[in-house]
Formats: sequence, structure tokens, C-alpha cells
Amino acid sequence: MSSEPARRRSARLADPADGVPGDFTGHSEQQSRDPAASSDRSATDGAGSPGSPESDSSASDSSAAAPLVAWVRGYLDHLAVERGLSANTLAAYRRDLNRYIGWLCDLGIASPDQVDAPLLAGYERFLATGDEAHRPLAASSIARAMVAIRRLHAFAVAEGLATHDPAAEIHPPKTGKRLPRTLTIDQVASLLDSVERETPIGLRDAALLEMLYGTGARISEVLGLDVDDLTRVQDDPDAGLRVTGKGNKQRMVPLGSYARSAVDAWLVRGRPALATSARRAVPALFLNTRGARLSRQSAWEILQTRAQQAGIGGPPGPPPPRASVGPPPSPPGAPGAPALRGCASATPGGHPPGVAARGAPHSLRHSFATHLLDGGADIRVVQELLGHASVTTTQIYTEVTAQHLREVYASAHPRARG
Repeated sequence: MSSEPARRRSARLADPADGVPGDFTGHSEQQSRDPAASSDRSATDGAGSPGSPESDSSASDSSAAAPLVAWVRGYLDHLAVERGLSANTLAAYRRDLNRYIGWLCDLGIASPDQVDAPLLAGYERFLATGDEAHRPLAASSIARAMVAIRRLHAFAVAEGLATHDPAAEIHPPKTGKRLPRTLTIDQVASLLDSVERETPIGLRDAALLEMLYGTGARISEVLGLDVDDLTRVQDDPDAGLRVTGKGNKQRMVPLGSYARSAVDAWLVRGRPALATSARRAVPALFLNTRGARLSRQSAWEILQTRAQQAGIGGPPGPPPPRASVGPPPSPPGAPGAPALRGCASATPGGHPPGVAARGAPHSLRHSFATHLLDGGADIRVVQELLGHASVTTTQIYTEVTAQHLREVYASAHPRARG
């Protein structure tokens, strides 16, 4: 079976995270572990080179996709420059729109004005059913993708790239309310206590886990920290730690004694050992085995492995799509930014089925918030600690606490059940 339909089905808009881990060297940890991935990528990149059997078809594909690529490039520029979205949010938009214009390219669509409402409804069904190259998406993922597409088409009309907006009447599927998955206090203790603290890797993992649970910060916020960012809190434990969240908004979070002790041990006894492997000095707080900034993908794997060792979470699976941490990448099309490509192969992203959500980095953030509310913390305080713009986002954790109370009542009260 020819790979052409699958190859055309995913128009490749180079993800700012592709090949750009935290050390910004362009050589990813996944590439270093999997030479086949690099050779596959080289084979794909070379498919349209002069003399290649596919050079003519690849050139035709690129030409047909050029208006779509320019459309999406302009929208990503708008999101990066005018709206100032974070690197991870841009990466999510890019992945969703990458898949969309690939699908349009496969249908021979060459401009936004050729898209109509029935076609968009068909794409929504396509996301729900998947194909040989893409697994079906959950309702929440479909809703996110359709929102991105609605905004893309609205942008086309606003910029004069299209005369009508076919997505105006398209409504994303409703998703059921899903409570955050959290760990119990005993499970968190088991996770933190299961890490050996005698090796550089163990010291790093212990410091990472203690910081995630002790601060409630997002994984990207913790991995974006540099050693110098801890100077203030090391001099004055009550000063707090400054982290940079979504939209480059900064906030102060407290760093408890357990987290401070784990980080101090990592800085004194662990980090110097890994730093010797670096090709150049790296300011990052958390390093990988090559002495470069630890990537979000690697942090995901650490959480999965440690959760398994502690006896919580399900079987480990492939990591989520790689996303960059640290300074945001250059806007698409800017010097130094990855080039956008036309119809070419791409690896579908997303979390694989069967991976235990309890082992995900965000579960420690959810646990942080839930345990604070269980302990009597004011919801407004929790909102500030988490960096939520609206308290309504934080209120989901009060439902987790209420559900826990109902479960305890049902299991413990003699007259809870008839």
C-alpha cells in the first residue's frame, strides 16, 4: 500500500518543539535514544530532493499547500506576537492546525474560501473516528481542535483572506465535566519516599517531585527555572520562588522545607555531576544526563517510572508530544524559527490510551490544590498559588473535595446506605 495518502494527510507545520528540547541545541533526547527516528526524518526530508522519485509529486504537494501554509503561518504569527501566547500553547495550536490543513490538502482544498460548513462537520467526524495514521480523539481533544479551527477561519475573514466564515455556526462537541485526578496524601508520600537519594539521578528526581508537589507549579514552570532563580529563596526561605506561567505572567510561590532540602541536595551533590557532561555551561536548574536542560518529555518519563516504583499509576507508555521550555521560540517565519512545510508525513501526537493519568506531572499540581483545600485553605489563596486568572478554574478542586467527603461518608456512616 502506498504511503502517499497517509503522507499527504498530515500537512507538516514544523512544531516549535520538534527537535528543540530545553537545551535549544536542536538535538533531542528522543533522537539520541532512537537513531531510527533520525533516519526516518532524514528520509522524509529528502523525499523531495532533486533526483528523488517523489520530487515531482512533493513539489506539486508543496505548491498546492502553499496558500494554506501561508494562512496558518500568519495566524501563528498573530498568536505569538500580538496575543503573546506561551510556547506550549502555540505548540498545541500548531499540532491541531497541522492535522487540519493536512486533511484539507488531501481533499485538494487550496484556500479558506473553499471550506464550507458540511466539510468542517466531516472533519469533526474524522477526528472522532480516526484512520490508519491517526487514532480517534476524545471529545475534549476534538473540542479543543474545533475551537482552534473556528479561530483560524475567523482570522482569515478579519485579515481579508476569505470572504466568509464557514466555522461560525460550528459548535464543538460538549464534553462531560471531568474532575481532576489526584493522589492521596499517602500516595504522594509513597511517591516521594520511593526515590533513592544517593545518585545524581535520584537527587534530581527527588528535587523535581518535591518541587512539583511543594509549589503546585506547572511542569513547564519548574523546568523553565534556572539556578539563579533560587538565589532569593535560598537567602530568605520566606521570600518565595518566582515562576513564569502562561502568557509570561510571573507569580510568587512558597518553597517548603522538604522541597528546599531536596533542591539543596541536588545542587550540591547531584547537579555538578551531570553538568560535567554538558558541551557548554547551562543555567538550567534541572539537567538531563547530557548536561542539558531537562525536557518536559523526560520529566513525564520520570514521573511514570517513579510512580511505577511507588506502586501507583498504570503501565508506562510513550511520552506526550515534546514541547519546549525556557524562553519562547521565534515566531513562525522569523529568522531562526523552523520552516513551515507543505504536505508531508508527521507523527500524530497526544497521550496514548492506557497511560495512567495518575502518573502525569499535572497530577501533583492537582493533588497540591486538593490537599490545600482539604486542609482548610481559602480558595482565593489556592487560586493565587496556582496562577489561575479566574477563581472559577480553581473551583473544580472544591468539587473533588466534596466528592471525597461523600465517598468517606458513604463508606463510614452506618446509615449512609439503605
